[in-house]
Amino acid sequence: MQIKIINRSSHNLPHYETIASAGMDLRANIEEPVTLKPLERTVVKTGLFIELPIGCEAQVRPRSGLAAKKGITVLNAPGTVDADYRGEIGVILVNLSNEDFTIENGERIAQLVIAKHERAEWDDVEVLSETSRGAGGFGSTGTK
Repeated sequence: MQIKIINRSSHNLPHYETIASAGMDLRANIEEPVTLKPLERTVVKTGLFIELPIGCEAQVRPRSGLAAKKGITVLNAPGTVDADYRGEIGVILVNLSNEDFTIENGERIAQLVIAKHERAEWDDVEVLSETSRGAGGFGSTGTK
């Protein structure tokens, strides 16, 4: 799939690290380091602008290593970039650790996954089909 991109950052275009990677790393494009205190959040710009085909979205997801090792994650994970959005991609990061975390220019802060999606049409009905689960939710299928 070809996707138009404008790169106003000082970094290379996002790319797949391996042949089987689903996501491409997004890098911070900032003029000076940004320090996130515990429980603070900020929007980190990437310098990237994309034109997705209709029927696709770009999902902004956390990087697992950054989340596991430093407690830094994408607050609205996954964030969605819609096909009609033409602004700069920003990443909402939050520090869920107990220590300050400093984001440096060029640091890999999130990953971008391109995904196809469907558009739903509602069928307004009075009754839904029965299932074995029924209305059970929030842990109703067990804990182990």
